[in-house]
Amino acid sequence: MSDITEKVTGIGGIFFKVRDPARMFAWYRDHLGICAEDGHADFAWRENERPDAFGRTVWSLFPADTDYFGPARPAFMINYRVANLDRMLAQLR
Repeated sequence: MSDITEKVTGIGGIFFKVRDPARMFAWYRDHLGICAEDGHADFAWRENERPDAFGRTVWSLFPADTDYFGPARPAFMINYRVANLDRMLAQLR
């Protein structure tokens, strides 16, 4: 295993495609209590090492035919948080 200097520090967002976003937003609201405003819900949290620092994880549904996730048309997208994106990209290369 190689030396890993940059690590994922959390999840910044979870996005997935559904056939009927309005119906699914209602289901998540009614059954799980996730209230989405403007097409997304924000889950706020604090950093363990720095309790004064706030963060958020975004949760959102998209129409099944969206191009937002890119040309490969995956069914979902997860955005990871990293401390230094340039170092992470260099490490992955």
